[in-house]
Amino acid sequence: MRASDQIASDKLPKGVIERLKAAMGDKNVLTERDELFVYEADALTLHKHVPSAVVIPASAEEVAAAVKILADNHIPFTPRGAGTGLSGGALSLQGAVIFELARLNKILKIDYENKLAIVETGVINVHLSQATASMGYHYAPDPSSQMACTIGGNVAENSGGPHCLKYGMTTNHVLAVEVVLPSGEIVTLGGGGVDAPGYDLLGAFVGSEGTFGIATKATLKLTHLPQAIKTLLAEFMTVTDASRTVSEIIAAGILPAALEMIDQATIQAIEDSIFAGGFPTDVAALLIIEVDGLDAGLEQTAARAVEICQRNNARAVRVAKDAAERDRLWAARKRAFGAMGRINTDLMVQDAVIPRSRLPEVLDEIYRIGERHGLTVANVFHAGDGNLHPNMPFDGRDPDQARRVAAASKEIMQLCVSVGGSITGEHGVGMDKIESMRLIFSENDMQRMLAVKDVFNPNGLCNPGKVIPTFKTCRYCGLGIEDFKHKLLSPHGIRRAEDRDGLMTP
Repeated sequence: MRASDQIASDKLPKGVIERLKAAMGDKNVLTERDELFVYEADALTLHKHVPSAVVIPASAEEVAAAVKILADNHIPFTPRGAGTGLSGGALSLQGAVIFELARLNKILKIDYENKLAIVETGVINVHLSQATASMGYHYAPDPSSQMACTIGGNVAENSGGPHCLKYGMTTNHVLAVEVVLPSGEIVTLGGGGVDAPGYDLLGAFVGSEGTFGIATKATLKLTHLPQAIKTLLAEFMTVTDASRTVSEIIAAGILPAALEMIDQATIQAIEDSIFAGGFPTDVAALLIIEVDGLDAGLEQTAARAVEICQRNNARAVRVAKDAAERDRLWAARKRAFGAMGRINTDLMVQDAVIPRSRLPEVLDEIYRIGERHGLTVANVFHAGDGNLHPNMPFDGRDPDQARRVAAASKEIMQLCVSVGGSITGEHGVGMDKIESMRLIFSENDMQRMLAVKDVFNPNGLCNPGKVIPTFKTCRYCGLGIEDFKHKLLSPHGIRRAEDRDGLMTP
C-alpha cells in the first residue's frame, strides 16, 4: 500500500491539537483527511506521504509557539512553502506536522539606499522583483517556478534559476535570516551587511533544506536592473552542436546572464501547449543566450556569441526585437515543466550537475538510459553551469512505470558523478536523492554533517528523514544495528536515547 493511501499512523494526541488551535486559531490547524491529502507531495509526485496535521501560522511568534508545543511532546515537524520543490524535501516523514508558511507573506521593508529588502519567508519570489521594478531593481535569483515558489523555500534549497549563471545562487543574495530553532527559540543568523563577524552560521543555514530550523524572515540583496539586454535564440540540428556551443561561449570569456538549452521533446511539448513561445519544432535543440550589462559594448558581445553559434552549425540565430518578445521566450522556457503535463500525468525532474565540457557525451548517454528503460527523456536545463534537468514523464498510477523511472534516475545520478559531477545543483537532496549521497560522500563525511545538524536540531525533530541517509552503525557510539538495539533496551540506553534522538535512528 502506498504511503498516500492512508493517513499517517502517528495520530496527534487530542491535547496537542487543542494546544495548537489555542495558539493560532481552529481554522489554522488542519486535521481532516481531505485537508491533509493536499500536502501529501511536493512537485515531485513520485513520493507521497500524508502528514498527521498541518498548521498555518501567521507570524514568527506563532511558529515558535507551535514548535514548542510539538517539541515538548517529541513530535516531529516539517516546514513547507509553496510545495514547488522537486526533491521531496517538504514531505511529512515519521508523522511530522507540516508548517504551511503561506500566511507569512509580507514585504516588510525595501531600502533602496542600502540595496536590500526585508521580507517574510512566505513571500512569492517574483513579487519582490515586481515591487521594486519601478525603482530599477530586482531580486536576481529566478527559479523557473518563481511565479509560485517562496523565499523561504528558495533559502532552504539554495535555489538557482536561469540567471544564476551570472548573478549567483540564493546564498549570494541573503544577508540574514530570522529562524525558529527546533527548540522554539527565535534567533537571527547573519546581519544587514555584506559580512558579519564570527562563524558563518548563515552560510550553513542556507541550503540546509529545513533540517536546521524554520526561516520566518529574510534580509535580501536587491540588484540594479541592467542597462541593456540582448536575448538570442539559436537553432541547432543536433544536441551535440548545441552542447559544444555552450562550452565555447564560456571559454571565449563571455559570461552570459543566462545560457539555457531546450531539446526537441521539450520544444514540442511547449509549442503544443498554451505556453507556446514561437519556437521552431523541427530542430534538435535550442539555446537561449542572454547577455546584459552596460549598453556600451553589449552589441559586440552578442555578435561574438552569434559567431560562435554559427561556427558550431547553428541553422539560425535571432535576437529578440523588443522586451515583449524577450518576455515571451522566457515565459515559454520557464513554463516548460508545466507543458510536460501534455505528455503524461506525472513528471520526474532530475537535477544533476556535470562539467560543461562533458555535455555532449553525457546527454547522449542520458537519452540511451531513457531508451533502455522505455521512457521519454526531455531535457531543458541551465547549460551554462552544467546543471542538467532530465525530465521523464510517466504515469504514477502504474507501479512498473514508477519503478523504471526510479531505476533510470539512479543510473543518471551514477553517470553524472562518474564524470566529475554532483547529484544536485539547485533542487536539493530531500528524500529523493538521499541514497545518492553515498555516491559522493563517505560515511565519515556524512557523520560530520550530522554533527553540524545536531548543533541546530539535536533531537532530530525538524524535517526528519531528509538529506543524510541512515547509517549501518550508530553515529555516536559506533555500534552495529543489532548491538545498538540491545544497548538501547537497557535503562541507561533508553535515558541516553531520550537525551539524543539521533541514537534512535542509527
